[in-house]
This record gives sequence, structure tokens and C-alpha cells, in this order.
Amino acid sequence: MGIYSIKDLEHLSGIKAHTIRIWEQRHNLFTPQRTDTNIRFYSDEDLKLILNISLLKNHGIKISKIVQMTSEQLNQEVASLGEDERLNEDQINALTVAMLDMNEGLFNSIISTNQKKIGFEKTITDIIYPFFRKIGILWVSSSINPAQEHFISHLVRQRIMVETAKLDAVENSETFLLFLPEGELHEIGLLFANYLLRAKGHNTIYLGQSVPLKDVEEIFHNISPDYLFTVATSKPNQNKVVDFINDLERKFKKTTVFITGSQVLSLDIELPKNLQLIHTFQELDSILSQAHIS
Repeated sequence: MGIYSIKDLEHLSGIKAHTIRIWEQRHNLFTPQRTDTNIRFYSDEDLKLILNISLLKNHGIKISKIVQMTSEQLNQEVASLGEDERLNEDQINALTVAMLDMNEGLFNSIISTNQKKIGFEKTITDIIYPFFRKIGILWVSSSINPAQEHFISHLVRQRIMVETAKLDAVENSETFLLFLPEGELHEIGLLFANYLLRAKGHNTIYLGQSVPLKDVEEIFHNISPDYLFTVATSKPNQNKVVDFINDLERKFKKTTVFITGSQVLSLDIELPKNLQLIHTFQELDSILSQAHIS
């Protein structure tokens, strides 16, 4: 069970803590529990309730009406919004509920609805990535079970792989070799980069998670790709990421290496000339549109 402070509820729902306290007192919406040290906290059910209330309020339903709904009526009202044009924040809140409930059907419904309306790429950049930033808040507050994050990450990975499989390989096009550094298991960014590259008509060779650099070097010399692409989210750590960058510069001196991820984006150093830092996927899309690559 998750344990949430009232500030967690505020950050995740967008509803001010002061307002939550008023609703708690006036409408008896929540019954906070207390730790052994008498600190108030809220449960998964409280978080789901405040997220659903946020969804309904964003669609003009007054709190006075919401508090009169049974749990079943509330869930039905939220589900009925699935066919409407909803704000991105609503979608992100709904994904959070799907994660907490481990509800694969709800996840698929949210993604499919958005995919039809705004396309797969914008669903990932405008819905999924902001959602994962929100998950980061949950991690910081130690509020979610790792199994919940693994569950939702697996579904996102699966969806990206399905969409990538629909793209035909392009012969006689420039080749990108994609890999994650040794120990790095956060694969979604690399998978989406692989999808974007394929969608733009490039050939890709996908090595995936935790690949020792000596193995990348061996494959590089065997197939001679035009570019390398890697993401450093948690590995190498800050003490070793500069060594990793220097190794990339030394081993692939004549090849452009695209690199992104929080470990390198937070660095305040000048990268070697053959390394190109990618800040956003929109930036990657722009680079791929340049004449010398596309």
C-alpha cells in the first residue's frame, strides 16, 4: 500500500492541499490515517479518489455533485470521459490510476484513444513521458511499489515494440546502432528512439539493455553503422559517466554518437566533437530532418 502526504496528493492531482483539507472537513471525503509518530498520511484509494475528482472537475462537474456520487457512479462517470476530448493532464491522471490498480484494460483504452486522436508519436511525447515524470514524484516520496512501476513500464515497452514492428526495414539507408550502457535497464527512451528512426526511414540495429562497450565496439567494426545512439538514465553513475563519454569519443572517433538521458543532460561539460547531445525527442526529430541524415 502506498503512503502519501497531502503534498503528494497536491502534486499528483493539481488540487491545492488547502482545498483538499476543506473537502475533507466539509464533505468527509477522506479519512487520513496516522503513522506511529502521529503524522497524517493517505492511501492508494485516497489518491485514486482525488485523481478521479480532478478529472471530473476539469470537465465542469461541481464538487457538490461529485460528493453525492457512490463509488460505482464516480467510476462510471470517469469511464464515460474516455470518449471525450480530454486534457493531457487528465490522461496522465488516468494512467496513474491504471498503474495503481494494475489495470491493463484501462491502460490500453487510454493509449488507443489518444493514438487515434493525436497519433502514436504525440501520445508518447505528450502523454507517456509527462506521466513518467509524475511517476518520478511517486518514487521520490517512496509512494509506489516497484511492481507497479514495472507493470506500467512493461505495457509501454510492449506498445512501442508493437508499433515499431509495423514499420518495414529500409534497405540501403543509413544505419543506427542503438544500445544502453552496461548496467542500464531503463529501455523506454531507447525503444522510442528506435521507433522514430524507423519511422523516418532509417535502418536500425537494436542491441537493447546493458551492453558492455567492448561488445558494442566489436559489433561496430563488423557492421560499420553510420551512427550510434545511446541513453544514460541511471548508468553509468555521475562518478563514471565522464569516463563513459571519453570512451565513446576514443573508440568511435570518426562516427557521430547521439546520446541522451539524465546522467548526461545534467553534466556541465563540453562534449567531444563526435558526440551530439539530444535534449528532447522533438530535437531528435529535427536532427533527422536535416539533409545529411534524411
